[in-house]
Order: sequence, then structure tokens, then C-alpha cells
Amino acid sequence: MVLISGAGLALFAWINTELSGLSRLRQTNARAEAMVNVVEYMHTVNPMLSPEGGVPFAAYRLTWKAKAVTAVQDGVSYPRGMSLYQLALYDNYVTVQQADGTRWFDFTLRQVGYKRVRDNKLF
Repeated sequence: MVLISGAGLALFAWINTELSGLSRLRQTNARAEAMVNVVEYMHTVNPMLSPEGGVPFAAYRLTWKAKAVTAVQDGVSYPRGMSLYQLALYDNYVTVQQADGTRWFDFTLRQVGYKRVRDNKLF
């Protein structure tokens, strides 16, 4: 009887360890999926035109705040001359919150901001 109870206790401890490992794996996969979605969304954000903002997703909410790393400068047009745009490099501090409002994770994303400042007038 003692032998059976000892084996049962070891079996339950092993099952508990496996279940906690699966829970951590599920949390890691959810975070990785959210990170891919957030980075893909941030590719559509122009930090020069919208330096801060937020957007709700189904299970979480993301907010960002951009800070200029370089000064705004005129772009160069090929083969020579100024382009129609001004450019600057920005560090976007992105925060992802869960649906209940608790902070889930955050990261910094470096992006190029641009703004059209000239018209293309043909002579």
C-alpha cells in the first residue's frame, strides 16, 4: 500500500510539473503572437505624423510614444536634388497592456518618420 501511494504521489508531482510547463509555454506563445501583431501594426504608423497614440486589439491594447533620435532633414532625390519629403529617425516606446489594464510587455522600436513638404511640379 505504501509502495502504491508513493508511486501515485510521484506520478501526480510529474503531471503537475508538466501542466505548469505547458502553461508557461502557452503564455510564451501568446506573447510571441502578440509581439508579431504589434510589430506588424507599428509598420503602418508614421512616428513623425503621430508621435503618440494607442489602439485596442481584441485581447490587448497597445500604446506608443515616439522620441526623435535625429534632427529632421530633407531627403535626397535620385540622381540629385531634394526629395519631396523630410525624414527623421525615431525611437518608439511601445507598451502592450492586457484586457484588464495590466502591463503585459513593452519594447522599443526604431522607425523612420517622414512628411511630404514639397509638390512635384513638372516644368
